[in-house]
Amino acid sequence: MQPASLLIITCGAIAREVMAVAKSNGLQHLKVTQIPAELHNRPDQIPAAVEKRLQAYAADYDHVFAAFGDCGTGGRLDKVLDQYGIQRLSGAHCYEFFSGSDNFAAMVEQELGTFYLTDYLAKHFEQLIMEGMGLNKHPKLIELMFAHYKKLVYLVQDPTRQLDHFAEAAADKLGLEYERVETGYGQMAQELSTHYSNYTEQVIKWPT
Repeated sequence: MQPASLLIITCGAIAREVMAVAKSNGLQHLKVTQIPAELHNRPDQIPAAVEKRLQAYAADYDHVFAAFGDCGTGGRLDKVLDQYGIQRLSGAHCYEFFSGSDNFAAMVEQELGTFYLTDYLAKHFEQLIMEGMGLNKHPKLIELMFAHYKKLVYLVQDPTRQLDHFAEAAADKLGLEYERVETGYGQMAQELSTHYSNYTEQVIKWPT
């Protein structure tokens, strides 16, 4: 019997990780379609962008899953997904599902004034934060926007990529203390495992 086909609609900021998990397990009958990561600076546009992909592709697949957190949409993404009966990753954002909900809650409790980076955000910090938020043109905004932050925590998904220098440079530019935490794919991989296992008879071992 041919395995059921699966469509994953994902934020571009975690597409590499989603594909890495799938590829490492030889999964087939799978399509991953990305929503531009830049929409994190305009989260009000995320629900409509996801719905557009659903309208374009969902009918061609047996199952659809959203590799998103709430991502600052204030529940509006969930309203779109609920209309189509589609589940997403649990949690508010990628920081939570990479580090795990309990671990992330502990980090927040330890220091509320923390700015987080993932592999993607560390590598694209200049484009998404410095340029995207206008901080290069208006450097005085850095002090204004980050006045209540004390440290930057780099959540590392793949240490072999050696992106630490990007994260360290980001902390320096924002004037924040630097901390590095290796998370791997964390809770995201575990949840994808649960959903994938519903669509294939293949025994899967997921990276951590």
